[in-house]
Amino acid sequence: MIYMDNAAASRLDEEVLEAMRPYMLDSYAVATSEFGHSMGIEAREALVEARQKVSGGLGVLEQEVIFTSGDTESSNTALKGVALALKEKKGKHIVVSAIEDFPVLNSAKALERRGYKVTFLPVDQDGRLDLEALKGAVSKDTALVSVQQANQEIGTLQDIKVIGEVVHDKGALFHTDATHAYARVPTDYGKLPVDLVTFSAHTIHGPKGVGGLVVKEGTPLTKWMDGGFQENNLRAGLENIPGIVGLAKAAELVTEKENERLREIRDVLIDRLLREVEDTTLNGHRTERIPHNANITYHYVEGESITLHLDMREIEVSTGSACFSRSLEASHVIMGIGGNHERAHGSIRYSLGRFNRLEEAEEVVGAMKDIVGRLREISPLKKGGK
Repeated sequence: MIYMDNAAASRLDEEVLEAMRPYMLDSYAVATSEFGHSMGIEAREALVEARQKVSGGLGVLEQEVIFTSGDTESSNTALKGVALALKEKKGKHIVVSAIEDFPVLNSAKALERRGYKVTFLPVDQDGRLDLEALKGAVSKDTALVSVQQANQEIGTLQDIKVIGEVVHDKGALFHTDATHAYARVPTDYGKLPVDLVTFSAHTIHGPKGVGGLVVKEGTPLTKWMDGGFQENNLRAGLENIPGIVGLAKAAELVTEKENERLREIRDVLIDRLLREVEDTTLNGHRTERIPHNANITYHYVEGESITLHLDMREIEVSTGSACFSRSLEASHVIMGIGGNHERAHGSIRYSLGRFNRLEEAEEVVGAMKDIVGRLREISPLKKGGK
């Protein structure tokens, strides 16, 4: 099987599994038992060590890393936690980009239903934020701005340094969802004007269901889940020690050499598919993109038809088609960069990981040429033109 859907979930690395195993079978106590017995102390030590590793990789202080169940919880915590903390001190105004992933987008919409004003910022045809729109949107009433570091579908990178400077100059807090840039685009968040950063293990060959949120010192944040007093009393619920250990190990295993190799495979996919398959459009910025993402629209054919034909050849990818989502809407990302429904429905995302090889890209190109050609022969779309 050729698996190119690593942005959705990546295969667990065997070294990560081995790092996690002792905390599932041997030292399986919870970290809050450190005051009662030695196994609890072992769990606490594992948690402390993992936090040191993760915070070091992010360039932030240990106490600024809060472990969560993943990017969904992290982004919910960032947006709702800041909104709750500042509801009496700032106006009830949130700003997000129009192409955010669903944890940010739907958290913002949830706040909107509760009486907050939400501004959805436009992006250009490459998916880059409109900075003038940002400057005009942030006011004295704005509590938080949330703009992702990298887009989950088209891979476009934002200049979060410039965006953060604009936001801070306006007196607001800045959150970035770094889920799809984490470890793949090494970033020293401690030196950047960001207050909160979402990250996750599931895209870097770590376990599913674990991630984290950077909360810079002094950032006002109200815990929104009731329960215990874990994670500096910012997150209720027992820490997932095996998962957290796995997250730290997964981040440690990502190297610049690996990222360069993925960038090479990505460029082969983009260059050859655009050159060898007619009527194709690259989605996202050509160079300012994460190293492991290629997203291409094949005009006159449906994305779900392509993915089904690829699946029969044991090639796994994803599509922006509404038929492959629980909603009946086309990809809000493709629509947000100026695409229409036809472009969204014909888009295919190839997201690469550690276990992909260059020869697989060659095989995918050959398969796409054949499949798209066959589908266009029977497609009613081409008869009507673009």
